[in-house]
Amino acid sequence: MTLNWMGLNMRKFKTSLYLEIKVYLKGKRFLKGYKIKGGFNMAVNVKTATCESADKILESFIADLDFDTCHHRIGTQDIKCGFGLQGVCCKLCANGPCRVTPDSPKGVCGATADTIVARNFLRAVSAGSACYLHIVEKAAWNLMETGKNKGNIKGKDSLDELASLFGIAEDDEYEKAIKIGERVLVDLYKPRFERMELVEKLTYKPRYDRWQELGILPGGAKSEVFDSLIKTSTNLNSDPVDMLLHALRLGICTGLYGLFLTNRLNDIMLGEPKIRLASVGFKVLDTDYINIMTTGHQHSLFAHLEEALTTDYAREKAREAGAKGFKLIGSTCVGQDMQLRGEHNQEVFAGHTGNNFTSEALIATELMIKMICIDDVAKKANAELIEYTYEDREKISSYVIEEAIKSYQNRRDKVVINIPENHGNDNTLTGISEDSLREFLGGSYKPLIDLIAKGYIKGVAGIVGCSNLVSGGHDVFTVKLTKELIKRDILVLSAGCSSGGLENVGLMSPEAADLAGGLLREVCKDLGIPPVLNFGPCLSIGRLEQVATELASILNVDLPQLPLVLSAPQWLEEQALADGAFGLALGLPLHLAKPPYITGSKLVTKVLTEDLEELTGGRLILDDDVVSTANRLEAIILAKRVALGI
Repeated sequence: MTLNWMGLNMRKFKTSLYLEIKVYLKGKRFLKGYKIKGGFNMAVNVKTATCESADKILESFIADLDFDTCHHRIGTQDIKCGFGLQGVCCKLCANGPCRVTPDSPKGVCGATADTIVARNFLRAVSAGSACYLHIVEKAAWNLMETGKNKGNIKGKDSLDELASLFGIAEDDEYEKAIKIGERVLVDLYKPRFERMELVEKLTYKPRYDRWQELGILPGGAKSEVFDSLIKTSTNLNSDPVDMLLHALRLGICTGLYGLFLTNRLNDIMLGEPKIRLASVGFKVLDTDYINIMTTGHQHSLFAHLEEALTTDYAREKAREAGAKGFKLIGSTCVGQDMQLRGEHNQEVFAGHTGNNFTSEALIATELMIKMICIDDVAKKANAELIEYTYEDREKISSYVIEEAIKSYQNRRDKVVINIPENHGNDNTLTGISEDSLREFLGGSYKPLIDLIAKGYIKGVAGIVGCSNLVSGGHDVFTVKLTKELIKRDILVLSAGCSSGGLENVGLMSPEAADLAGGLLREVCKDLGIPPVLNFGPCLSIGRLEQVATELASILNVDLPQLPLVLSAPQWLEEQALADGAFGLALGLPLHLAKPPYITGSKLVTKVLTEDLEELTGGRLILDDDVVSTANRLEAIILAKRVALGI
């Protein structure tokens, strides 16, 4: 058979024709190969180039897929709106969208670039904060229901610790659980003019006092989000500084409730993290089992499913379908949280596969996979919604099991399983939390302080947040910056989707000590740990804050005085901006490789990058060069060491 294409006779290819095309931009390879398929009537499929990834095995796997993923689609979105990048586009009313330029410095309503940028920034932080507050709200309800139904409480130490912190004097563990959940919800639901009661109990006193001086102690968290949306409507608030201060209040709500308390509530229900070595990457998939992929942030909603998959009923149903059993495959942050607590569910939890930009590729290993959503805030267009309630948890888990079996039986003879078995490793150190790390150090953080004081560790860098595909490619900036920091004897603590990228390239395995500077390498080899410690999901940014608080308390200093820096090098979502607002409220230097759409306002940029240091002690550092960033972060650490006299 011959085909006619552009006037040329071509014999039909039975297999794909692959043309390797290399394009170099600024000396860096950017585009990969194009795949052209011959077919009936000359149907030609030109495959979009994929972006670079720090994970080369993943990059190669994705490049060979026959359909697009986010790694392909990023190339179709190369042209960005200049107004949007600077944050000076406003579409809040029908007179817009207004775009501010030097020739038209005000919108129709009179809003300046400063006002428009501040509004957009506060709206983004509000949305991010709302996401986290939704998570802690669900966790608090689940804890209350666990108590009322006398469910399984795995983290009894965390239960007692939180009850003591809240002043709850109950002997019965179930009553403790109920009252803890109630106290959290009462605070969340307060009006904005009522201060949340738990803030003072959850905050290091010097920080609380500073927030009180600045007038940024938050009222009811959900009301803070609600009012921020009102405040950013057209013809209402036009004061950019006021809106930035409101963003700090939202940051406090996010950090203390959405991050710290979510962790603690989950510790009670799901068990405290325990340090161990674990498998990561696509190699955790086992074709002899029915694999169920989990994604999202709400681990407490999966608690019953984890238990249900270990029952004799589930095992027998899997065997009847021709499988050995079930495995939960972790993806994104809920997978990181499962990995963190992997000691408690070793039978069914197989491991963590990767961060937010590996999930499409993970589905592509098998295809014909049914998707089920259990919370309507995360409803996908092509997925079934089964709204989770505690009362229906058994019915929901049974339904998921039955549907997984049907999907398994339906697709096994129809799809080619394509798993890159060499992706990932079997020795990522995980299960690290503020408590498990303290226990590992002998019950106190003093050994870590001694190592810092003696110069074996210059300081600590928190590499946190998401991954994006624009700051050099998938995890590229994150991995390069982390390597540069550990080379300079700076210990890295990671939380968020950044952890997924760092673990899959081996930086969280003990062997990574060889990449560290001489002094840090010696410490890591003596302790048998990597120079990058995996605290798990983005929620664990709250755990990093607890580590910092304990260090500051031992030294009797405030948080901004610590030789500690933060970087969310490849931040992605509005949640990351809410995390960042928390870091800035804590008084910590925060680096971003990509500006958060604020550069169109000189005032907003100046407040966040300069003036804020006089208020909270924190400031934003914007730098898209790895070495320059490492130089600046190291300089901050060294200056803080000098100020502390070490």
